[in-house]
Amino acid sequence: MHEYDTAFKVTLQHVDVTLRLLLGATVRRWHNIEFPEIRSARADLLGETDTGEMVHVELQSSNDPKMALRMLEYCLGVLRIFERYPVQVVLYVGDAPANMKTRLHGPALDYSYRLVDVRDLDGERLLKSQQVNDNIVALLTRLTGRRQAARLVLRRIAGLEPAERCSAVDRLLILAGLRRALGRLIEEEAEKMPILNDILDHEVLGREYKKGLAEGVQKGMQEGVQLGELKLLRRLVERRFGPVPGWAEERLSKMPAQQLEELSVRVLDAGSIEDLLK
Repeated sequence: MHEYDTAFKVTLQHVDVTLRLLLGATVRRWHNIEFPEIRSARADLLGETDTGEMVHVELQSSNDPKMALRMLEYCLGVLRIFERYPVQVVLYVGDAPANMKTRLHGPALDYSYRLVDVRDLDGERLLKSQQVNDNIVALLTRLTGRRQAARLVLRRIAGLEPAERCSAVDRLLILAGLRRALGRLIEEEAEKMPILNDILDHEVLGREYKKGLAEGVQKGMQEGVQLGELKLLRRLVERRFGPVPGWAEERLSKMPAQQLEELSVRVLDAGSIEDLLK
């Protein structure tokens, strides 16, 4: 699921209609936040709308009997850091029917989140979007005329700039793998479009593209993790000691993700910023 998860997260951060269908709002910015107290510590997508509302989208490819408990833990993690309750949605992308429990009810607790099967999204509306990433998501819904839709999406991808085109083709092929028949269909239609076929099959270009893609993904993931750890630690330090001084900011920005994570654990016991960074 890791490659699907990564591809879907990148895709959802560049859509408009999909998020309006899921959340009824447009996300103004995304946060890369880790919750140290939670076993599954990193939320898939945590964003903020123009009105300041926190939104949390979790991607799930299989039915987890403890999903409601996980989502409650994420909810409390967001509340602890941002002091706001998030609107929460689990976007299910698996093949089997979604049947996860969406509510926890007890003597002093009544919690629920929204569960959405990607197949139930309005595929026609997503296909009409001007965002290619919305179009890619459309192919995972219950569209009629799927082959015609695949051709339309591939034509739109072919019209992108080269760098964007390569990235979009890669995400499309990865996400199409969530549906076996769709994956075969995409490959068949891509072979009919030389501009896309050349990207993947050219003896030299294809090899270099795949090599560059792998290196880019790895570098991007490393930088993303480091940035996320830095943002989390900065937030914890500000909550405990106030604004981060310039000298501390400079030192923190040069630290690797693992060291930042260790400092996040120690910040609650440190007496000062100087003590934390000594």
